[in-house]
Amino acid sequence: MWTADYREIEQTRVEVEGAVGVRIRWLIDESRGAPNFALREFEVDPGGHTPYHSHPWEHEVFILAGRGASVDAAGRHPVGPGSVVYVAPGEEHNFINDGDEILRFLCIIPHHD
Repeated sequence: MWTADYREIEQTRVEVEGAVGVRIRWLIDESRGAPNFALREFEVDPGGHTPYHSHPWEHEVFILAGRGASVDAAGRHPVGPGSVVYVAPGEEHNFINDGDEILRFLCIIPHHD
């Protein structure tokens, strides 16, 4: 078993094309002994967004704080505290903070190569 205060885990800027005002913490992953999944925390500044992208693995997302939208080919879907989002493998998506406070969410993904 492993436990920690999430605030003591390093937070880094997401430095990929299309990301604006996004930070990530890898809360639980292979380095902590998790063999199958990674749990990540994202913070998106007001006016910021993750890149619009797709990949062959799924996401499970839980919105902790802030307001914004999850975006897919069908359009924008409002999200706020307590919202859950499932992103299917191969689905283009991103998250936009269109509110006035930090959008915080947890995201679980399977380990991948």
